[in-house]
Amino acid sequence: MTKSLYTLDFSEISHADFARVGGKCASLGEMTQAGVAVPPGFAVTTDAYQAMLDHHGLRDEIERHMSAVDPFDLDSVDRAAQAIRIRIRSHHLPAAVEEAIRQSYAEMGDSMPVAVRSSATAEDLPDASFAGQQDTYLWIRGADQVVEKVRDCWASLYTTRAVAYREKNRISHADVLMSVGVQKMVNARAAGVAMTLDPVNGDRTKIVIDASWGLGEMVVSGVVTPDNFTVEKVLEEITARKISDKHVELVGVPESGEALEREVEEARRTIQCLSDAEVVAVARLAKRLEKQNKCPQDVEWAIDADLPDGENLLALQSRPETIWSQKKKDAPKTTYATGVMGIVGTLNAALPVKR
Repeated sequence: MTKSLYTLDFSEISHADFARVGGKCASLGEMTQAGVAVPPGFAVTTDAYQAMLDHHGLRDEIERHMSAVDPFDLDSVDRAAQAIRIRIRSHHLPAAVEEAIRQSYAEMGDSMPVAVRSSATAEDLPDASFAGQQDTYLWIRGADQVVEKVRDCWASLYTTRAVAYREKNRISHADVLMSVGVQKMVNARAAGVAMTLDPVNGDRTKIVIDASWGLGEMVVSGVVTPDNFTVEKVLEEITARKISDKHVELVGVPESGEALEREVEEARRTIQCLSDAEVVAVARLAKRLEKQNKCPQDVEWAIDADLPDGENLLALQSRPETIWSQKKKDAPKTTYATGVMGIVGTLNAALPVKR
């Protein structure tokens, strides 16, 4: 893929590029460079976002709206956030930015179905939980749609929830920039999250995996109780399992660019959505990413139905956990001798769901 000020292929990205690509895309780049199986794609850099703001004079507008916000009044926050989103969505991208996005997407394939995922520069930090606060769009096809969804991701930097979170945590709105990841869509047979510690007690000798049929949003939203597996980290043995009634799944509909919620047929509802071998494979992936990142991880993964067995486990995201790390900071040093960290925010929310 051609290098550009405004786009970077995942294979070109490392954590040194964090300021230009945000937490999510920096992680995808690091995994790609380390040889982890990751769906290919590229990042639209923060340079592109800043070019958009500068081209249309949006910085002053944003500052004006935010200066009038009462952080203790949710209606005030909502009004300002909505006004900013409308302004961002009402403008075309600068010509050079749009051309760079179109060229990078064309190099993936002119009709490649992709996920367009927000990647803010304050996202996936060890001491903050931004997971799911900005938007993700699935099964997007065609350059026109990709360009539009990149702009929508930029606008989602100013959702009411994101603005309120930054206000609460005293994070400067002007300092948070937005990159966008454009990534080949995964046709997920099953998906979920793996934590490289026990989220209940912070035990770092365990890997805990939640898994369900289809895309992972059903797990995050609480609509489905996922299958749950505990794997002993060193021996890589499954030490506990709980198989749930997974009555619905979320599947991609390429034709409409939506995620469709549908009932799971009776024969699949109460059986494991992963084989034992797949459970161990997910645990190994999570352990590898923990070692690579040198701290406990919250790993998003999927089994791609279009790939052969043994090659179908893909890493979608790996981020540091935050809850246990915060407990470690707040608690007496003797509380957790191993320095455990914890789990937070799994798969991205804000999927367009058709019921």
